[in-house]
Amino acid sequence: MDLLFASFQIIARWDVFAALMLGAIGGVIVGGLPGVGAAVAIAIVLPVTFALEPIVGLTALLGIYGSSMYGGAIPAILVNTPGTPVNALTTYDGYPMTRRGEARRALSLAYSASFFGAMFSICALMLLAPVLARIAPMFGAREIFLAALLGILLVVITHRGQVLAAAMLACLGIFLQTIGIEATAYTQRYTFGAGWLQSGIDLIVVVLGLFAISQALILLMDKDKTYTLPRIEKVSFLSQIRDLWIYRRIAAVGSSFGVFCGMIPGVGEFMSQFMSYSYAQRTSKTPEMFGKGNPEGIVASEAANNSVPPAAMIPLLALGIPGEELTAMMLAVFYVHNVVPGPQLFAGQMDFVMALYLCLFFLNIIVVGFLFFASGTLMKVMLIPSRFLGMMILTFSLIGVYSLRNSLTDVAIASGFGVFGFILKRLEYPTSPIILGIVLGKLMEDRLRTAMARVREPWDFIDRPIAFILFCMIVIAVSVQAWTVLRDRRRKKDEQDHPCDRNL
Repeated sequence: MDLLFASFQIIARWDVFAALMLGAIGGVIVGGLPGVGAAVAIAIVLPVTFALEPIVGLTALLGIYGSSMYGGAIPAILVNTPGTPVNALTTYDGYPMTRRGEARRALSLAYSASFFGAMFSICALMLLAPVLARIAPMFGAREIFLAALLGILLVVITHRGQVLAAAMLACLGIFLQTIGIEATAYTQRYTFGAGWLQSGIDLIVVVLGLFAISQALILLMDKDKTYTLPRIEKVSFLSQIRDLWIYRRIAAVGSSFGVFCGMIPGVGEFMSQFMSYSYAQRTSKTPEMFGKGNPEGIVASEAANNSVPPAAMIPLLALGIPGEELTAMMLAVFYVHNVVPGPQLFAGQMDFVMALYLCLFFLNIIVVGFLFFASGTLMKVMLIPSRFLGMMILTFSLIGVYSLRNSLTDVAIASGFGVFGFILKRLEYPTSPIILGIVLGKLMEDRLRTAMARVREPWDFIDRPIAFILFCMIVIAVSVQAWTVLRDRRRKKDEQDHPCDRNL
C-alpha cells in the first residue's frame, strides 16, 4: 500500500496529467490516420520529450504507444484499411460487419476488447511487480548480455521469410553504434578522419529518418485516397458492455496470449494476435463465419494486441531490453535523463515503475471514454489528404532533427536514412531490426566488457543458473530456426522432384 501511495504522489501533477491527455488523444488520432502509425508519431515527439522530466516524457510516449491501436481499429473496421499494422487482423471480421450495417457494434466490441486486454495486462503485471523486483537483482552483466543477444535473435527469427534480411539489418544497426570515439580507450572507430563522425550517429537521428522521414516520402509519392464513410448507428453503453461479456472467454484468453508474448522481446502483437485468433476460431461454434463478420474475431484480435504494450514494458524496465522499435525509442528518454533501466531500477525505484503502470491504467480509461463519445468525429480524420500529412510529417521531422544539436549534419544524416528507409519499405523489408541493433548492440558491448573482467574460461560465462538458462534458450532458438530452414528446403526440393504429387 505504501508503494502504491508513493507511486500516486509521483504522477499527481498537472504536467503529468497534461502529458497523459495529449498522448492519449493524440495517439488515437494518429492511429486513425492510415499510413502514419505510432512509430512515426513517437519519432516526431521524441526530441520534445528530452526537455521534460522522465515521468512526463515517458507518460506522453506511453500515451501514444498505448492508444494508437484503439484508433487504428477505426479505419480497419470502417474502410478495410488498418490504421496501424497490428490492426490488420481486425479488418477480417470488422469490415464485413460494417457492410452488414453493424459498424457501431464492431467498433464498440473493438474498444471494449482493447480496454479489457490492456487492463488485464496492467493488473497482471502490477501483481507480478514484487516478484520481478526480487528476480531483477539476479541479472548481472553476463545475464543481461545473453538476454540482449536472445532478444536480437528472436527479433530476427520472427521475420518469417525475411530472416536473412532482418539479420543483416540488425548487424547494420550494431555496426552503426560502434561509429565514433570508443568510451573506454578513447580511440576512434570507423570515423575515417571525419570530424562529424567522432560523436557517433545519434539514435534519434536514425529513428526520425527511418520512420518519420521515410513515411513522409511514401505519403508524398502516393496518390491521395478517398474513403466513403459509413453511417454509424447508436448503441447504448450498457449494450456495449453486455456484448463483451458474451465473449469474455475469448477476451480473457486473448489477453493472456498478449501478456505472454509481450514479455518476450521480439515477439509482440503479431504473434499474440495469431495465437488468439487461431484459438477463437478453433473453439468457436461457428468457425465458418470467421473472416465473414464474426464478432469473436474482433474480440480475439483487439484483446491480444492491446494487452501487449504493458507487458512489453517488463523487459524494457527490468533488463533495459526493448522488444521492438517503439520501446527502443522510449529507452532513449531514459538514457537522456541518466535513468538506467535494469535490475537497479526495479530494486531501487519500484515506485517509479509502478507510477508508469498507473499512467497506463488511467490512459486506457481516458481513451475508452473519449472513443465512446467521439467516434463519429474521429472518422473525419481519415479524410485528411495523405500528401498534406506527408508534408507535415516531413516538416516536423526536419525541425525535430535540427533541434537536437542545431546541426545541419544531423539533418543530412536523417535525410539519408529517410531515403534508405523509403527504399526498405518499398521493398517490404523491415526497418525495426536496425533500431534494435543500435540499442541492443550498445548494451551488449558494455555488458560484455564488464562481464569479461571476471571470465577466465569460456564456460565461466554460463556458470550461473540464469546465464545457463538464457544460453540454452539461445541454442534452442538457433536450432529450431535451422531445423525450420532445412525442413522448408527439403519440402521445396520434394515438390520440384515430384511436381505431379501436388496435383493428386
